[in-house]
Amino acid sequence: MSSDHTDPDEPAGPFPTPPCAFEDRVGRDIEIRVYDGSDDEYEALVEMYRGFDSKDRAQGIPPGREERIRNWLDNILSSDCLNVIAWDGLAVAGHATLVPDEDSYELAIFVLQVYQQAGIGTHLIEALLGHGIDSDITQVWLTVERWNNAAIALYKKVGFETSDSESFELKMGIDLDNSETY
Repeated sequence: MSSDHTDPDEPAGPFPTPPCAFEDRVGRDIEIRVYDGSDDEYEALVEMYRGFDSKDRAQGIPPGREERIRNWLDNILSSDCLNVIAWDGLAVAGHATLVPDEDSYELAIFVLQVYQQAGIGTHLIEALLGHGIDSDITQVWLTVERWNNAAIALYKKVGFETSDSESFELKMGIDLDNSETY
């Protein structure tokens, strides 16, 4: 491990549990809530992903066409996944999910372009990890394209460590075993 990683013996966090609210860097009041399964929240997510810029898609997600968006959301909004949404009033600013994968969970996060660079991604991941801890999740991983410096910096800031850097993507993980929530 390089010196820019957190000590793996030190717990990450503490992480907030949703619902939580904050003011982003441009003064918008953002609330992060657990996805409630309602048609209104589902349709708001579809609308956010329909407006997602194709240049910000990575590894084929989020999908581009509405039918594919709906099919993809049906999978990641299932009862075995954890989902949190960042709200700017009635508009979805971002969405993060934990998807089960054997004995761990894969993290994916998406922040709509007009909300990027405002601190929403950090709050969204931290709230999702807090929700994960409350749901007894202990291991979370993700992959990120190695040239996505902003995302890598965000993940490291939250406590993720690089576990595999052999391909064009970095695999990063975080151990939530000893982490706390507030």
